Amino acid sequence: MSENSYSVFNAMADIIASPGKALDEAKNHTSWLWWPLLINMLLASGLFIYYYSWVDFAWLVEETIRQTPVERRAESADAIREFMQPGRSTWTTVIAIVIMSFLIYTIQATYLHLANKLTTGAEIGFGKWFSFSVWTAFVGVLGTLAGFAAILMSDSNQMATQGIAVLSMNSLLIHANAGDPWFTWASSLTLINFWTFFLMSIGYARWTGATMMKSTIIAVLPWAAIFGIWAATI
Repeated sequence: MSENSYSVFNAMADIIASPGKALDEAKNHTSWLWWPLLINMLLASGLFIYYYSWVDFAWLVEETIRQTPVERRAESADAIREFMQPGRSTWTTVIAIVIMSFLIYTIQATYLHLANKLTTGAEIGFGKWFSFSVWTAFVGVLGTLAGFAAILMSDSNQMATQGIAVLSMNSLLIHANAGDPWFTWASSLTLINFWTFFLMSIGYARWTGATMMKSTIIAVLPWAAIFGIWAATI
């Protein structure tokens, strides 16, 4: 394939099949970031729009109350019932997806920009690191598609929100119940996270010329600190 014929759509396929090639091209085409960014957010938003229109919402409200810690359950029940409405829950979640996506990518790009200045000094601007963060997170669409599959294959529409997180460590390994100490921690860490760390390690090395060891440490360090400190407090 000639250089001129390589497109953003090739890059979106290659981020899975040939990530080095995709990240090299993404570095040279910063404006491409809008495609994976919008597709990722639209699919994630679509998943929750579909979920909230499909789920037995009355059951979901009572299940949410049941998952509240016992000492706060009675005082929280009325507030949960008042707040949780299908439309409100849907659009609150969609808005949160958009805001949190931009916030996380901005924080990560800032971290990588500073790490690069301190460790390699390669001439890579903040905008390219924002693009890097978007591209390495694009594999998250596979987790979203797995969520759609979980809904479509479900025998009942009484499924809690964690039921669509089929690639989480809780679903795959730990199997903690809501309210258990490790439940939220294990539900927040997914196979997609590890795949993203792998892509970040490869990409940082290719973009900056750093060794794979240094790149892996830089890619994983903040997330290891977050989940490590979180685990230590459980």
